[in-house]
Amino acid sequence: MQIYSSSYSSSSTKLTNLHMIRSSSNHNQERHNYNLKQILVPSSCPNLSVSNTQQLPLNQSVAAIVFGGGPDSELYPLTKTRSKGAIPIAANYRLIDSVISNCINSDITKIYAITQFNSTSLNSHLTKAYSGFGLGKDRFVEVIAAYQSLEDQGWFQGTADAIRRCLWVFEEFPVTEFLVLPGHHLYRMDYNTLIEDHRRSKADITIVGLNSVTDHDSGFGLMEVDTDNLVTKFTINPKKNQQDFISVESRTRSDGTSSCCVQSTGIYVIGREQMVKLLRECLVKAKDMASEIIPGAISQGMKVKAHMFDGYWEDVKSVGAYYRANMESIKSCRFYDKQCPLYTMPRCLPPSSMGEAVITDSIIGDGCILDRCVIRGSVVGMRTRIADEVIVEDSIIVGSNIYEMEEDMRRKGKEYKTGIRIGIGEKSRIRKAIVDKNARIGQNVMIINRDNVEEANREAEGYVIREGITVILRNAVIPNESII
Repeated sequence: MQIYSSSYSSSSTKLTNLHMIRSSSNHNQERHNYNLKQILVPSSCPNLSVSNTQQLPLNQSVAAIVFGGGPDSELYPLTKTRSKGAIPIAANYRLIDSVISNCINSDITKIYAITQFNSTSLNSHLTKAYSGFGLGKDRFVEVIAAYQSLEDQGWFQGTADAIRRCLWVFEEFPVTEFLVLPGHHLYRMDYNTLIEDHRRSKADITIVGLNSVTDHDSGFGLMEVDTDNLVTKFTINPKKNQQDFISVESRTRSDGTSSCCVQSTGIYVIGREQMVKLLRECLVKAKDMASEIIPGAISQGMKVKAHMFDGYWEDVKSVGAYYRANMESIKSCRFYDKQCPLYTMPRCLPPSSMGEAVITDSIIGDGCILDRCVIRGSVVGMRTRIADEVIVEDSIIVGSNIYEMEEDMRRKGKEYKTGIRIGIGEKSRIRKAIVDKNARIGQNVMIINRDNVEEANREAEGYVIREGITVILRNAVIPNESII
């Protein structure tokens, strides 16, 4: 029997070198009001190549810009009340913890998190997880929530627009490069290697590309790369008959030179001067980094380079991808590297209690109460309560925000109409499902997709089916004896 716990010891989870978080809503009032008047687009852009001769430490010379994620129908209903970066993963974590941890482990400690869509949960997590670890203004995780100003009275219109409107914040420190990161990807990367490659090649922009073939388009673009790893072409959303573009095999072009086409991860290193000039001078109306800024930089003659990455990388952009990422976390040990720990919000939860539970090939989060049940190949999140004679197979139980005991139900009395407490009731069976947070599963419930349905929308009944995976909605109530 294998029982995995995704929590680290207190010594490995404390961010002793990370300084306090700052709220942008309050901090904006303290800073000077920078005038972001748009500059007319010139007929041609100047040469933007800059030689980075000073090799400063990353914690002084690089600032990370992390995006919390926008609306994505493929992840619905997991994003019904939260952004992509706030989705729980591997029992104890949120997706954005993977990206923030990569930064901290790479000694990049000037981290800005830009949030807008369904951002309440994400903002709360970032504030609680990465605050209170020291004093100082040059080491921080700063949440920048979408805002309106006298110059810009609308919301952020895309990644490029968000960075442009926040440049006055980013320019506070004299960094030489910006590291732009999507906040909903799951991977482990040493950004030191990436930054060193960018500086050594004296590139204006460096894009991380995948060194392996994938069977799906991430939406971050496809690059045609020559033998010197220079990006000569960048394409977004190729047609279905162009899927062979996703390849790492070399091919010969008409001019006799060879090239290969690789998938972009949406991770960019951009020089400070190049970023400012692109957003304020050359492409002042561009809204998106992948579809407008990167192709525009190539057309302007900038040096855009590819940095190949051959490690595990998952773009959690759909329910199927989310399910696969959790199942992979069971099989691998990528969360257990003491040299590169995965940080998250410290919680004061008791150890999980297991009374005659039979658990194999699973991850169990903190503070769970597992009675005489069977759990196989599953991820069980924090504070989950599973009653007697329950069988959970190949599933993700996200967990709960609170404990709800029998005395709580009695105290609520007549106001407690469902009679079903948070968790999974006796003699229920769950197979290949995602049970979102605070769901109430009654007794003798069968969540097994017995008809092998691929897609179904039953939100009124508390569930949907995506890619053959049953998703029980957050706060849903599934009555006793139900069969799904």
